[in-house]
Amino acid sequence: MPQAPALRDTGQSSNVAKLVTLHHRRRGWAWAGAGSAVGLAVYAGIDASSFEHVAGAAATLSVIPVLVLVGLVVAGLVVVIVDTARLHRADAAVRVQAKGSVSHHPLYAQPYRWPPRHPGSWVAIIFLLTAMTCITAYILPQEVNAFAYVAGAEHQDTFNPVSYSHCPMVYGRGCHVVTEGYLSRTGEQVSWASQAPLGQPFGVRDPLWAWGTGRKLIGGDGSAIPYIVAGLFLDAVALLLLFVIVVIVRETSPGRSQPTPAPAGTGPGAVRRTPHPDRGHHGHGGRRYARRGRRKR
Repeated sequence: MPQAPALRDTGQSSNVAKLVTLHHRRRGWAWAGAGSAVGLAVYAGIDASSFEHVAGAAATLSVIPVLVLVGLVVAGLVVVIVDTARLHRADAAVRVQAKGSVSHHPLYAQPYRWPPRHPGSWVAIIFLLTAMTCITAYILPQEVNAFAYVAGAEHQDTFNPVSYSHCPMVYGRGCHVVTEGYLSRTGEQVSWASQAPLGQPFGVRDPLWAWGTGRKLIGGDGSAIPYIVAGLFLDAVALLLLFVIVVIVRETSPGRSQPTPAPAGTGPGAVRRTPHPDRGHHGHGGRRYARRGRRKR
């Protein structure tokens, strides 16, 4: 019977450790889900009509990241709900101890730590950063064109409307038609964001980078600024992913020096011997004085 308290303490410690793991996992998946929702909001805020008129590899590059973000939002929501329910079902005293064990940790996720403490949420955050970096690469031509438009670096040209898009994008408020055509000076195949009269050319600025999303003409500062803001945000996400990759490569490098163990007696609680004042760097002080006596003779 005297072992019963010890066994009870061991079981309680195990329960606290499980709840601490649930706290960290819930926090990581919450960040993954919330970040994915922000990525989807940014995607929708940069006028998704730009993604409607591409094909091939560019179209695949624009669809896959969106599906990944949607999956992460759903997965993050499910994990947060399940872990929250499991935390509420635990014993009150155990919950208090577990909450005290995680209260000193920062609220933000740290995907750059290697090895990861919670692989599931870490992988989810890496997928989040990768998906948003793909969106960054996809809207990069239009971001460059937006900066060039605001800076006045684009040249004047004439847009010749030829046809309307055959796959109009449907919103909750109706149908959005895009006008397809070409530029007189460069001959680039581009599109206008709204419905323009066919056969009636009008003046525009030719895009600096007419590829993918860059094929959409910018009609004013009002349409250029959202691309600049969204592009800067996604550029920061791409830099964060690059930083994570650099840290992982550095931590897993074969030539990385391992920390050398401290010699015995140099720990924080060790007692260091005080050298005798007559003891020199190369040995006992008596020998040095004997050598000086011989030199004087």
